[in-house]
Amino acid sequence: MENIDQNIKQNQIQVELSDEIAQGTYANLVVIAHSASEFILDFIRIVPGVSKAKVQSRIILTPDNAKRLLMALQDNVRKFDEMSKNPVLNHPFGDFFPPIGGIPGQA
Repeated sequence: MENIDQNIKQNQIQVELSDEIAQGTYANLVVIAHSASEFILDFIRIVPGVSKAKVQSRIILTPDNAKRLLMALQDNVRKFDEMSKNPVLNHPFGDFFPPIGGIPGQA
């Protein structure tokens, strides 16, 4: 048991988060591309009334890490749904998610 605890302590990584990065970057669109050796995620912010959208951040992952990200996102969305008692898929449009730009509003 002691060896297991020592191995866990040796494998821990201290993650540092700078003040600038801690503020985060808002994105409301992600474009995903892949090759045989990597997945590329471009996080983009689209602003209504502006014809250009700028990539805010690009993340490059190995296929194994992309799969880990997918599993982690699925797990966190499931936990969010359980906590909120109001699952994201329980919105007025049912299982349909509106396209980017949403559904036209009425005045």
